Amino acid sequence: MFGRLRYLLTLSRPRFWLYLAGPVVVGVAYGAGTTADLFTETTIPLFAYFLLPANVFLYGINDVFDADVDTDNPKKEAKEARWQGDPIVAVVIVASTLLGAVAFALTPKVAWPYLAGFFLLGFQYSAPPLRFKTTPVLDSLSNGLYVLPGAAAYAAVAGSQPPLAALAGAWLWTMGMHTFSAIPDIEPDRAAGIRTTATMLGESRTLAYCFGCWLAAAVVFGLVDVRLGLALAAYPLMVLGVGVSAVAVDRAYWWFPALNTAVGTLLTLGALWRLVHA
Repeated sequence: MFGRLRYLLTLSRPRFWLYLAGPVVVGVAYGAGTTADLFTETTIPLFAYFLLPANVFLYGINDVFDADVDTDNPKKEAKEARWQGDPIVAVVIVASTLLGAVAFALTPKVAWPYLAGFFLLGFQYSAPPLRFKTTPVLDSLSNGLYVLPGAAAYAAVAGSQPPLAALAGAWLWTMGMHTFSAIPDIEPDRAAGIRTTATMLGESRTLAYCFGCWLAAAVVFGLVDVRLGLALAAYPLMVLGVGVSAVAVDRAYWWFPALNTAVGTLLTLGALWRLVHA
């Protein structure tokens, strides 16, 4: 029992939980008109779903359909889990997916396209027939799914669409994040015959691609607010530092949860400052 729970916890990638729940926090903070909008019967369950069940859905689907290619992936040795074919775990993944219906029930219709986009992209990123993760460029583009929980949260709280520039900037940010995370997998993916943006470009050009995505994200966010653009500038500076230093990318990859948390916290504090001093 405890072994299965430990496996599920590892499968859900605790280091990355805030990659989905964090955008919800940011979306709520910027969508709120008053402090009373922050903690409601909608925002709290939405955060809870995207903190854990949504991660079980997203990474569970990934591990199920990657079982045959993960046998030689070194990331699966310690910090991630290889699919074990446990039927109980499979049931939990299905249940976590179906639990997403609660998100639709709790939010207004204006948020539904973002929620639908999250589940569609989250499934088709790993699963056939589309399996975006095996198609260069589309693997990067489809990872905009990570910003959709935040867009849904903003829409649910504000009752309107999030700013288009903010969506575009966040989408570019996720493209850089995804492709950077694929660099440590270049050799295992090539050995397994999987084509990705990273395997197509190679390490040095993939770093340049990430730098371009993150620089564009900072510029586009700057169109919303210069301070947002400055906060996002941490990412192109980070990848530039990795590119010119002797730091291995597979080591730097594990720093990003801390960087993302720091930048997300800064963005959220800015939104809360606006609320308190409005």
